[in-house]
Amino acid sequence: MKVKTLLTTLAIASVVVFAGCNTIKGAGQDVSKAGDAVSDAAQNTQNRM
Repeated sequence: MKVKTLLTTLAIASVVVFAGCNTIKGAGQDVSKAGDAVSDAAQNTQNRM
């Protein structure tokens, strides 16, 4: 259940991020930040196990 909630949250965040970027450079930065967030969430989940 927690994984589903995490994926839903990430999907919503991605939509917000992509809606806010105006340039290709901005999109690249947004994707990088999203990747960092996913990595952090995965690390936190692994640490809890």
